[in-house]
Amino acid sequence: MQFMVMTQRYSDQYSEEEFASVLPEETETVRKLYAEGVVRQIWLRADGPGACFLLEAASLEEAQAAVDALPLAREQMSEFRIIPLRPYGGFGPR
Repeated sequence: MQFMVMTQRYSDQYSEEEFASVLPEETETVRKLYAEGVVRQIWLRADGPGACFLLEAASLEEAQAAVDALPLAREQMSEFRIIPLRPYGGFGPR
């Protein structure tokens, strides 16, 4: 099952220096999840500080556990919105 995860940094509560201290571990954790096939694609948001990524998990609970492993989630420095996805039916048989 795939999930869209939308993140937004709490820039009003944390300084750029505080984010900079966590980002190397965040990057390494995302790389590990990507290598494991959990994170499928990731983008930085152009509308503000944060990211958007596709996550592969068997359940919402498993997706939440993957998100909770991220340092920015663990330190509560960003909001993480997990959105379950379902297949688009418009390409199937009529």
